[in-house]
Amino acid sequence: MFYEICRIILHTVYRLLFRYKAYGTEHIPEQGAVLLCANHISNWDPPLVGLPLMRRVNFMAKQELFKIPLLSQVLRYLGAFPVKRGATDKKAIRTALSRLQEGKVVVIFPEGTRSKSGRLQKAYSGFGFLALKQPCTVIPVAIIGPYRLFRPVKIIYGSPVNLDDLRVEKITKQEAVLATERIMNSIRQLLENQQSNTSEHNGRSFGNSV
Repeated sequence: MFYEICRIILHTVYRLLFRYKAYGTEHIPEQGAVLLCANHISNWDPPLVGLPLMRRVNFMAKQELFKIPLLSQVLRYLGAFPVKRGATDKKAIRTALSRLQEGKVVVIFPEGTRSKSGRLQKAYSGFGFLALKQPCTVIPVAIIGPYRLFRPVKIIYGSPVNLDDLRVEKITKQEAVLATERIMNSIRQLLENQQSNTSEHNGRSFGNSV
């Protein structure tokens, strides 16, 4: 109940402030483990990824936030768990694996930290290991910003990333790296498709105005 109340409140806030729009939610299975892998451009990202979905999401949040007593409790009620920034956090990955084993939806940001330029950064291979270790549906997610008051922000959920050929009995660093690259390429494709569509729309608008 607490989660749903917070989701409704945040949904209203994001709609009013950022006019957010979501696409591709039909790619999210109604049941079973799901790993949502998104680009990271702002502190506003984590709630946004879960807002359009009917399923409850679990997500990694920087560990500094869990040092604030009241906020820490709220984050945990909302399904968040701490992760150390700047490196692969094995404890956070174990927690994410546990949530996936329970058939839950987990949100991760493979870049590990926000991109100040908005461009996709290099990802940590540990997240590729996570995607391979536990059978789950891996969904690439593209967040199209920037976040500006009363300007549209888009979130796009892509088709599942096929990693079946990399799911071997003993996962090595090579498989983890390949999985990470495949996931990041899927996110990059979503971003590039959006940029291409925007350019075409602007071109048509310019042509019509002449």
